[in-house]
Amino acid sequence: MPISTIGQSGLNAPLSLTTPALGTPSSLVLTNATGLPQAGLATGVAGTGPAFYVTKSGSQSITGNSTTKVTFDTKVFDTASIFSTSTSILTPTVAGYYLINVILGFGAASTSGQINLYKNGSLAMNAPPASYNSSIGGQMVLTSLISVNGTTDYLEIYTYGPSTMTISASSQNTQFSGYLVRSA
Repeated sequence: MPISTIGQSGLNAPLSLTTPALGTPSSLVLTNATGLPQAGLATGVAGTGPAFYVTKSGSQSITGNSTTKVTFDTKVFDTASIFSTSTSILTPTVAGYYLINVILGFGAASTSGQINLYKNGSLAMNAPPASYNSSIGGQMVLTSLISVNGTTDYLEIYTYGPSTMTISASSQNTQFSGYLVRSA
């Protein structure tokens, strides 16, 4: 029996239904999708975005009462070539929010120090000053979430100490790493 519609004057002509053409779509726009697998995410989306981990191959002397750039010259990994070991500059190529982690190990002669994260040549974040046992040295740690534009922003690590100190070359004690948490 055909399906009919009822209009103002009663029964009208039969209504025919058409089965939709189902198949594989060539493109989709998802605005409220859930349950997407990581493998299905595009490049530059958290999960497949940039990540890096660099260390030092040699120790670095820091003059007391001065802010000095820390050099990192050894890449453990750099998934998107965003860190330059020749300049020790991180230049993220995907706009978004990056989790940055820095550990600086200091030699036994050090008494205190501070890690400074610079963005575009200006202080963006610093760790509280840390003191160390003069006979064994120690470590300072900075962890920060920072927003970058993916084109012109760059990040560098500096340190400051009231007295001369030596940054360790050990990859366990001195490292700079980070990754894209969420694209902008």
